[in-house]
Amino acid sequence: MTTPTPAATLAPDPRKVGFIGLGHMGGGMARNLLAAGYDLVVHDLNRDAAAALEAGGARWAATPAEAGAGRDVVLTSLPAPPHVEQVLLGPDGLLSGMPPGSVWADVSTSVPAVADKVRELATPRGIDVLDAPVSGMAAGAAAGTLAIYVGGSAAVLERVRPVFDVIGNPEKIVHCGGHGAGYTVKLMLNLLWFAELVVTTEVLAIGTEAGVDLATLRRALMASPSTSNFLEKDVLYVLERGDYDEGFTLALACKDLGLAVDLARAVGVPAEASALVEQTYRRARAQYGDSGGEMLPMKLTEDLTGHPLRL
Repeated sequence: MTTPTPAATLAPDPRKVGFIGLGHMGGGMARNLLAAGYDLVVHDLNRDAAAALEAGGARWAATPAEAGAGRDVVLTSLPAPPHVEQVLLGPDGLLSGMPPGSVWADVSTSVPAVADKVRELATPRGIDVLDAPVSGMAAGAAAGTLAIYVGGSAAVLERVRPVFDVIGNPEKIVHCGGHGAGYTVKLMLNLLWFAELVVTTEVLAIGTEAGVDLATLRRALMASPSTSNFLEKDVLYVLERGDYDEGFTLALACKDLGLAVDLARAVGVPAEASALVEQTYRRARAQYGDSGGEMLPMKLTEDLTGHPLRL
């Protein structure tokens, strides 16, 4: 049996942070850490994504291993589970560079199986692991107001909480349970949000085609038991500005929905409605392309009726 390497104790506010994955979400989080005075090392497949961060004082790492060297905490924000596995493992992978006593926190939307594989290698090296996916759209990443859903040790969460407080809303950092619980909660959150988008679109289209003013219909729904955060806030991206939110793409939305439906299958729960939502998103992806915004399923209905839903 392998004896785990004793983990060093992080300082109350670990200052040496690595960040891998500088896309719409990761870029905003990394900028907030840099603005808060953290010693930041960054890596991405696209060096240009790091240009502004380097200009602000961040250091570039040529490989994931370099991004982990000497770091207290390393955050990864990556598109899908295979990318997480690719970045963490291998001779130039993140784990090979991280020192004992450090923490890997994955803020990607992923699945427990990948973290389980990484943890098998990380634990003997004294590296702690948290799954910590985030929600709040690219705007929340830029503003530092993300919600964070954490799976893993509560004690390790407290060690890295100062870092999470910078990238997220301290009141929305939720310890969901053991390893994998954060990933599961995030998948369920996304599944419900996508389902709300599909059903809310149908409700608004049916009501307005039947002659009810859109603003009146929405106001009535918000005053009813059917109200939701999506109806009150998120849907306004489309209703007020015609913005289908390209900060999160249809390709990523379909990936998340596929993972959620796969999880339902794995735990033996029928998910007929969820499968229909997934198919609606896949139809939107086929119609508008991989890089189209996550709210474009609304446009499917708008195109069919010939009436854009606008206030």
